[in-house]
Amino acid sequence: MRRTHYAGSLREAHAGEEVVLEGWVNRRRDLGGLIFLDLRDREGLVQLVAHPESPAYREAERVRSEWVVRAQGVVRLRPEPNPRLATGRVEVELKALEVLAEAKTPPFPVDAGWRGEEEKEAAEELRLKYRYLDLRRKRMQDHLRLRHRVVKAIWDFLDREGFIQVETPFLTKSTPEGARDFLVPYRQEPGLFYALPQSPQLFKQMLMVAGLDRYFQIARCFRDEDLRADRQPDFTQMDLEMSFVEVEDILELNERLMAHVFREALGVELSLPLPRLPYGEALERFGSDKPDLRFGLEMVEVGLLFKESGFALFQEAERVKALRVPKALSRKEIALLEEEARRKGAGGLAWARVEEGGLAGGVARHLEPVREALLKATEAEAGDTLLFVAGPLRVAAEAMGAVRLLLADLLGLKREGFRFLWVVDFPLLEWDGERGGWTYMHHPFTSPHPEDLPLLETDPGRVRALAYDLVLNGVEVGGGSIRIHDPGLQARMFRLLGIGEEEQREKFGFFLEALSYGAPPHGGIAWGLDRLLALMTGSPSIREVIAFPKNKEGKDPLTGAPSSIPEGQLAELGLKVIRRG
Repeated sequence: MRRTHYAGSLREAHAGEEVVLEGWVNRRRDLGGLIFLDLRDREGLVQLVAHPESPAYREAERVRSEWVVRAQGVVRLRPEPNPRLATGRVEVELKALEVLAEAKTPPFPVDAGWRGEEEKEAAEELRLKYRYLDLRRKRMQDHLRLRHRVVKAIWDFLDREGFIQVETPFLTKSTPEGARDFLVPYRQEPGLFYALPQSPQLFKQMLMVAGLDRYFQIARCFRDEDLRADRQPDFTQMDLEMSFVEVEDILELNERLMAHVFREALGVELSLPLPRLPYGEALERFGSDKPDLRFGLEMVEVGLLFKESGFALFQEAERVKALRVPKALSRKEIALLEEEARRKGAGGLAWARVEEGGLAGGVARHLEPVREALLKATEAEAGDTLLFVAGPLRVAAEAMGAVRLLLADLLGLKREGFRFLWVVDFPLLEWDGERGGWTYMHHPFTSPHPEDLPLLETDPGRVRALAYDLVLNGVEVGGGSIRIHDPGLQARMFRLLGIGEEEQREKFGFFLEALSYGAPPHGGIAWGLDRLLALMTGSPSIREVIAFPKNKEGKDPLTGAPSSIPEGQLAELGLKVIRRG
């Protein structure tokens, strides 16, 4: 007889039933007369008891942790329940025990979480090398099961909303999307290469040209870029596109979708509609286009107060950002914050302490001419510290934004929970000083705001995009836009980006041709599924919610990838390796 129940599914209602269980030995205890085994499978664990007179006793004597066994016995009520376990009121009295596979001792413990105890962390590189063992841990299995529930919720919702799931190619053409492509050599014609897709962007737009109207995909994407905690060379997106829509249609549908996902996967209710914040306001108030709203500490622009102050450092600056800190910061804390501001490009971090009757410390004496107006603008009180960063808008705002985030960590201000918002009205373009030309802020297929079209060639920096980002707890988890559906406008956009007609035909000719056959107005969004799941589980890295991730260097300690290729295989592909150094 094969398995009749999952070990973790047994309850009081099963008392008296004969069951067959299969799984791993989580722990073995020999009490000198009785042997207790905790049997684990994906649903949890249950206690097995072997009596000396049972035929199972001899096998129970020799089994060890992580051995795979088949157990047959009768469910009994436990004389001493274990309240930490869902199965803690029952145990299985063994009739037979069969060893299915012996196991070496794991290089790190995997059993604690299943017993309701705190799991001890092993070094990440060791965990990735033995990922199949790491995935035996309860926390990791919980993460993958949540991932399953999230994807299922997405499928169920979008299916009801009339979306059609379509797979798009992995082997495609290299097109610029902001990162380096992973390339795949074409064996039949050495010198030609496929590229792995950074996103399904052009294919999903062509599906709108094809008339599918509503598309989605849980899409695998690939980017050859430097890695951080929230990036992997191969990652997963929830990708969707809709025809005959405006920005409001896409935001409203995605809000309902996200609320459905959180309700089904976590049992959490989101309050809709989600707040919206224009890009410019987000930068002014929070110093970021992905502000964390779990705490206050909003910045205040005070530059105008200093135009006649005589304090040259602030008087001559384009902008002066002030931040009120509800604490008298120590010199050590201020030094840490100044280091962070300088890391973000600021010349420094000025400060002053608010005391009864005046300001003290730091640049306090330079602030006296505007003290009353400054205290009113920042709503500062005695016991507070005022921080200042002066400089160009982006530098001052982003540096103070970084200080704000570090302060939240230092002061423990980040509250539990999930704070979403939309950031909207992004600039379409930004100036690339190194290249000496305009570049796209999102991608070259984003539609300009119709009201700003006359500025496209004359004042590109003022053109707004019909683009939007979905932000959760200070992390961008989704981004999208209304797309350009007019081939003439798309060609204008390419020219503005320095992509001439010949390069347009070479890289995007197929796409421009598709648009010329009657493209509907359309737009969409992609969610970073790995990032979203990391936030939902409270994980510090997306590696915690991916079954088999790469390490910080983009390598796989489990398989040894990437690896060298035999000379014969390289020759067949028309490739030759040139060693660096």
